[in-house]
Amino acid sequence: MFREFDNDIKTIKVDLLKNIDDNLKEIDNLVCIENKTYENFIYPLSDLEEKVDMLYGMISHQNSVNNSDLTQEIINEILPSVSKYGTSLSTDTRIYNGYKEIKKNYYDSLDDEQKTVIDEGILHFNLGGADLSDDGKKRLEAINEELSKLSKEYSQNIIDDTKKYEMIIDDFEDVKELPKNDLESAKFEKDGKVYYKFTLAMPSYIAYITYGSNRERREEIYKAYSTRASGNGEIIDKILALKQEKAKLFDFENYASYSNAFKDAKNVDMVESFLDNLSLKARDGAIKEFKELKEFAKCDVQSYDSAYYGEKLRAKNFDINEEYYQEYFEKSATLRGVLDFLEKSFAIKIKKTTTKVWDDKVEVFDFYKNDEVFARMYFDLEARDGKRDGAWMDNFETFCIHGDKSQKASAFIVCNFPPSSENKPSLLRHRDVETLFHEIGHGIHHIFSQVKQSDLSGVNGVKWDVVEFPSQFLEQFAYDKGTIKLFAKHYKTGEILKDEDIDKLIKARNFQSAIQLVRQCEFSIFDIKLHKKLYQKEQVQELLDDVRKKYSILMPPKYNKFQNSFSHIFAGGYSAGYYSYKWAEVLSADLYLESKKQNIWDKYLKNVLYKGGSKNMGELFFNILQREPRNEALLELNGI
Repeated sequence: MFREFDNDIKTIKVDLLKNIDDNLKEIDNLVCIENKTYENFIYPLSDLEEKVDMLYGMISHQNSVNNSDLTQEIINEILPSVSKYGTSLSTDTRIYNGYKEIKKNYYDSLDDEQKTVIDEGILHFNLGGADLSDDGKKRLEAINEELSKLSKEYSQNIIDDTKKYEMIIDDFEDVKELPKNDLESAKFEKDGKVYYKFTLAMPSYIAYITYGSNRERREEIYKAYSTRASGNGEIIDKILALKQEKAKLFDFENYASYSNAFKDAKNVDMVESFLDNLSLKARDGAIKEFKELKEFAKCDVQSYDSAYYGEKLRAKNFDINEEYYQEYFEKSATLRGVLDFLEKSFAIKIKKTTTKVWDDKVEVFDFYKNDEVFARMYFDLEARDGKRDGAWMDNFETFCIHGDKSQKASAFIVCNFPPSSENKPSLLRHRDVETLFHEIGHGIHHIFSQVKQSDLSGVNGVKWDVVEFPSQFLEQFAYDKGTIKLFAKHYKTGEILKDEDIDKLIKARNFQSAIQLVRQCEFSIFDIKLHKKLYQKEQVQELLDDVRKKYSILMPPKYNKFQNSFSHIFAGGYSAGYYSYKWAEVLSADLYLESKKQNIWDKYLKNVLYKGGSKNMGELFFNILQREPRNEALLELNGI
C-alpha cells in the first residue's frame, strides 16, 4: 500500500547507485523502441526516475532531520552520481527525440494530462541542455554537479555553526522575562548552580531574542546568528558565477531570466514591478509602525531590539501573553485539531497509524475517503540536535496511475517546535500553529492529487511561484475562531481558550504587518536583482546595502551577513524566485477573503488540490471564482 521508510541509509546508498546504473541500461533499451508511444516509453521512464527520487529522498531526508557525520559522508558520496545521472537524462537527445516523436505521431490521441507531460517535457529538455553541443552538455553536467556540491556545503556550514554556538547565562535577571516553558528548556544545573543555555537553534534563539532582558546578551546571540557561516561568502561567489554561466549556455541574458522560464510570472520585469509596487504601498504603514515602536521603546531601536520591544508593544496593545497562550496549544492536541479541521472541510477521515519512522516522536496518519485509505502523512514536529532549522514539506510518494500500476501518495511534514520532555509536553507559540497550518497546506496539495501522471501529480509540475498558494491559504485558518476552538485547550485542565482571548489573537494578527511585508519584499528584490547580472565578492554586500537603503525600515548592523544564511536561494530552490511567497500570497489572500463570503471548499478541492501541476494555477484560480486574482486583497488582508 505505502512504501515503508527505511533508516538504513548505507543500504539505501547501495540500492540508489545500483538503480542509477540499472536505469541507464534500461534507458538504452527504451530509446531503441521503434514505435514509441506514451505507454511503452513515457510511463517506463517516469517509473525509472521515481525509483531514484525515492531512494535519494530518503537519504536527503535523513541528512536534514538526523544530521550526522555518516549522513554527510553518504550525501557527499552520492551527490556526484545523482547530479551526473540527472544531467545525463535532461540532456539525452534520444529521450528528447522520443518525446518529440510521440508529439508528432500521437499527440491528438492523448488526454490533457498526457499532452501537458509531453509539452512540459520538451520544454525541460530544451532548457535542460538537450539541444546543446557535446561540449556544452559536458560543461552543463560539470556545472550542475558543482552547484549540488556547493549548495550542500553552504547548508552544512550553517548547520555546523548553529551547532557550535552556546550562550550560557548564570544571572536570572537576564532571563527573568522568558516564558516559563522556554526558561525550563534552557535551564540546567552544574556543580549545584543553575545556568541557562541558549543556542542558535530556532526555538532557543527566538526565545532569547524576543524575551531576553539583557540588551548586550541579545546583541551577542543576534551577532552570532547573523554572522553564521562566514565561509559561505566564497561559496556564494562560486554559485552565482556558475548559475550565470549556466544561463549563458542557453542564451539567456542572466540567471533570473533562465529561472523565469519555469515560473507563472510572465517575465522578470513584471516581478520587479510587482515587488516595488507592493513595497512602496506598504512603506508608509511600515514607517508609521516603526515610529510607534521607537516611541514605545524610548531608545534607538536596533535589529536585536525589534523582537524584544515588538513583543512588549504587541502585549501592551493587544494584551497578548505568549506563555499564557502556549498552554492552550499543546503540540499533539493542536495537530489533531488541524486534522479535525481537514476532516470537516473535505469530508474525509484521518486516523493515526504505526509504521517505521526515523525518530520516536514522529507521528503518522492515514487519510480515508469513503472508508478507503488514499494517502499518508508523517509529522516530525519537534526541534532536536542535528535537525535542520526551519519547517518544510517533502513528498515521499506521489499518487499516480500508470497502466496497471497505481500508487498512493505520502508526505513528510517537518517543523522545529519546542521539544517535549518527560516533565512537560511540547507547547506551541501561535506562530508555530500558523507554521503547522502552512506546511500541512503543502502536504494536502501533494497527497490529495488525482492527477494520474506522476510528473504532474501533487506538487510535481506546479510552477515555483504559485506552489505556496495552497499552504498560504490554509495558513489563514490559524486565525479563524471556529477552527482555533477545535484544538485550543489547556494542556492540563482541558479548558477551551476563551472567545475574548481568541479575539485578541485575531486582532493582533496584523501587528507590524506592513514592516513584515516590506521586509519580505526587500529579501525578494535582493534575490531577483542578485541574479540579473554577475555580482562577486563585496558587490554582493553592496547590492544588499543598496536594496536596504531604498526599502528597509531598520538598517541592520554592518556585521550582519544575512546572505551567508539565506538558504532559500543558495541551498534551496528559490534562487531568483523568493518573490514566489508574495506572488502566491495574492492568490491565497483573495481566496481566503472570498471564503468568508461563500463556501469554496469543494471548488478548491476539485480545482486546485485534485489538479496538481496539470493546469496553470491562474486558470485553476479563475475556475473557482470566475475572475482574476486581486493584488489589493493582500494589502486588505494585512490591514494596510
